[in-house]
Amino acid sequence: MNCLIVAATPIEISPFLDYFKSSQNKLADNLNADILITGIGLTAATYSLMKQLTIKRPDLIIQAGVAGSFDVAMPPGTVVAIKQDTIADQSVIELKKLRTLFDLKLVPHNQFPYSNGWLVNKSGLLKKIKLKKVKGISVNEITTSKQKEKFYRETFNPVTESMEGAALHYVCLMEKIPFIQLRSISNYIGERNKKKWNLKDSIINLNKELIGLLQKL
Repeated sequence: MNCLIVAATPIEISPFLDYFKSSQNKLADNLNADILITGIGLTAATYSLMKQLTIKRPDLIIQAGVAGSFDVAMPPGTVVAIKQDTIADQSVIELKKLRTLFDLKLVPHNQFPYSNGWLVNKSGLLKKIKLKKVKGISVNEITTSKQKEKFYRETFNPVTESMEGAALHYVCLMEKIPFIQLRSISNYIGERNKKKWNLKDSIINLNKELIGLLQKL
């Protein structure tokens, strides 16, 4: 199996990169893997993924990264798998309500690759992962507004927010490539005091789960 490991930035998978390069482990010998750093954001992620697919088509794509969480009961450092994602700010606010492209009837709710407005991962591999499966949203603008946070909660009821997840889901569903999106909670949505963020543990835990998953392939 050829696996493509995807991250927006090198720091998010730096422990994995160190482990993968080490001559003291068998993972690199047993795993046929490529690594892609896409850059931050939906546009960069989509372009980088499609460019890579023109060079080599993998059997599986795993995206790993940190994320903000809407669920304050979920401690920073918690790693989850995303079962469905969508672009939350591909929308408009009308009459104090967020309306998506689907609500505006610009795109049918079930037009492929969407299922009721969501990009759903139906891969059998996802079901085998023991991590909690949650809904995520992707945005072009990191959510800091209480109003937007409220709109997103009411419309999508998500657990995580990232800037690349929906790009992975869209590309892989369109190209019919199995995929997994792993996210580690680094902070809560709207919290801009980075002293309260936990990037260190979220990255450590994310990479432990990534390495563990790859060892089982």
